[in-house]
Amino acid sequence: MALSPETRDKLKQVSTATLATALFKRGFRSQMIQGVQPLRPMAESMVGEAFTLRYMPAREDLNKLDVFRDRAHPQRKAVEECPPGAVMVMDSRKDPRAASAGGILVTRLQQRGVAGVVTDGGFRDSAEIATLDMPSFHARPSAPTNLTLHQAIDINVPIGCGDAPVFPGDVIVGDNDGVIVIPAHLADEIATEATEMTAFEDFVTEKVRGGQSILGLYPPTDESNLAAFAEWRKANGR
Repeated sequence: MALSPETRDKLKQVSTATLATALFKRGFRSQMIQGVQPLRPMAESMVGEAFTLRYMPAREDLNKLDVFRDRAHPQRKAVEECPPGAVMVMDSRKDPRAASAGGILVTRLQQRGVAGVVTDGGFRDSAEIATLDMPSFHARPSAPTNLTLHQAIDINVPIGCGDAPVFPGDVIVGDNDGVIVIPAHLADEIATEATEMTAFEDFVTEKVRGGQSILGLYPPTDESNLAAFAEWRKANGR
């Protein structure tokens, strides 16, 4: 099922922390991609369906520089086939010694309308990528000369990225705290629940800043706080 514009918009307004809680309620404990961070601060969350690329340890005779001349090379092919609005997610075995991509390839993804790019490895040209108007997440910058450690092998197959399972079409959300993977069939209900949770958390934050104790408020075991929340929602159009 394709990601609807309504669900996409909802997910842009909620945090990965809130999404992690909603997923945890359903028994999902390993959906946060570990060890990745945005190359620059984000004003709005990255949201898109996963399009995947898998790397494996390279065999040197099969991964020389001339392989990039092949138009069917998986890395080059993935860059040209990742759909607009999708997030390209790369399994680089949590090894940033060799670059998953560089400035030119990420620029091409941006120009094609891709919503973002994530690797549990690293990017070369990371300072250049940080200037692009596209969310990009990695573990750390990669040494540009270590080209032969990874070999791109599969496009749009189930992968592991930073210990999280990622299936093609899963919904990827990234913010300043990191990246989380929502199973595709749960995206609509998770987005709706996270939106509700965010409204309540905003109410709680306002009350705590005003000096109220968290006891009976968070969680709302005192019924009066639920009544106050209902009034707050009405007053704030939430």
